Amino acid sequence: MPVALGSPGAPAAPPWANQSSGREFVLLGFAHVPALRPLLAALFLAVLLLALLGNALLVLLTALDPALRAPMYFLLRQLALVEICFSLDIVPRLLVTLLRPGRGVSPAGCALQLLLLLSCVTSECFLLTAMAWDRYVAICRPLRYGAIMSPRLCRLLAATCWLGGVPVSLVFTIWLFHFPFCGPRGIRHFLCDIAPLLSLVCGDTRVFEANALAATVLVIMVPFCLVAASYIGVLATVLQMPSATGRHKALSTCASHLIVVVLFYGTTGVIHLRPKASYSPESKQVVSLSYTLVTPMLNPLIYSLRNKEVKAALGRVCVQRRGSHIP
Repeated sequence: MPVALGSPGAPAAPPWANQSSGREFVLLGFAHVPALRPLLAALFLAVLLLALLGNALLVLLTALDPALRAPMYFLLRQLALVEICFSLDIVPRLLVTLLRPGRGVSPAGCALQLLLLLSCVTSECFLLTAMAWDRYVAICRPLRYGAIMSPRLCRLLAATCWLGGVPVSLVFTIWLFHFPFCGPRGIRHFLCDIAPLLSLVCGDTRVFEANALAATVLVIMVPFCLVAASYIGVLATVLQMPSATGRHKALSTCASHLIVVVLFYGTTGVIHLRPKASYSPESKQVVSLSYTLVTPMLNPLIYSLRNKEVKAALGRVCVQRRGSHIP
């Protein structure tokens, strides 16, 4: 658990940390580097715009281009939509925190951000698992791929990924905000997350923490193990292919997804599965930036730069737009 504001060894809290009005919380993200706040705000705004632009472009390309109608691109569109939700949930509040330090956040606003954060993390874990299974079926069961990955199953998978984490996220959000909060309401983070909020609770949270850890293992580790199992099966099939060209083509279709899996699970695992006492709130903020800002910005670049079909679709769109401007 992050060090509480008044705990020994913690950096001195900014003056506004103790001046929140009524029951409001105050996000103290990057309060330890006040001189860098304007620069960080400009940087994060640029990251937000790039993430929104890249993911919106992926959504449009996979929805409108006839060559991108395969199940893989349908799932990729869902991932891009999750990344847009991620960015819109986190970055606007972060910009307010940087440009207007000390501004309070209502408990309802904080709870809503936490609910959306948990739901987006869960949806992304499930989507990455579905995408890995799609690659497994395409490479290991190519003759049955069209029958297995039917449009109906794809829609069912998307609905499950979007809605599967909502009940659990709702339960833990309501449960957490039923605890009494005491003392200064400064949250040493740039977002409302479970660990920094728990440091403000003046009550017995052992049952909550045990259940939260169990849910975290189920949501993060079980999908990760399924992803790993899918790619072990893919690798076993690829190694049996007689053609080097075939092996390269099969692996290249998985490369982009593997990069995204490593980026996402690497950072979320560090945040949610490491012992609480092994990192400071400041270091946790830096790592949190990876999956809340950097990954949503990089995903469109990874999928577009490494995917010939996406690049070809983007080229067709550019040619069509250029042709529409020619008299």
